[in-house]
Amino acid sequence: MRGAAVTRILLVEDNELNRSLVRAIIARTAEPLLQGVDLVEAETLAQAQAALAGADGFDVVLLDVHLPDGSGLEVARGLAGRPDRPAVVALTAAAMAREQTAAMDAGCDTFLAKPYTSADLVRTIVEHLS
Repeated sequence: MRGAAVTRILLVEDNELNRSLVRAIIARTAEPLLQGVDLVEAETLAQAQAALAGADGFDVVLLDVHLPDGSGLEVARGLAGRPDRPAVVALTAAAMAREQTAAMDAGCDTFLAKPYTSADLVRTIVEHLS
């Protein structure tokens, strides 16, 4: 975690409807830790890797596992060992036990199965910010 005044979240999700849902959940929550969040969006593995290579770090990465140009788990693997490593939350509709195990083995901190509730998403993000 960066410890900056403004919380930065990277949302890696190729589906526009899912991205707009996350935007709306974060915008509408009364949770103090999520007020004024800087939400950066990436639709592909390549965009996510470019965002993470930038100078500004992230506090949380919300990571779709299935992306058009590869596995989102590559993002989690790429963050391993970084001193400024953000919390990584895997988001996937494939909620089988093996998918969850693969996400955790790749370095994800939490697994959230789609569809998730607004409360589940907010609670999960806040747990990693606290």
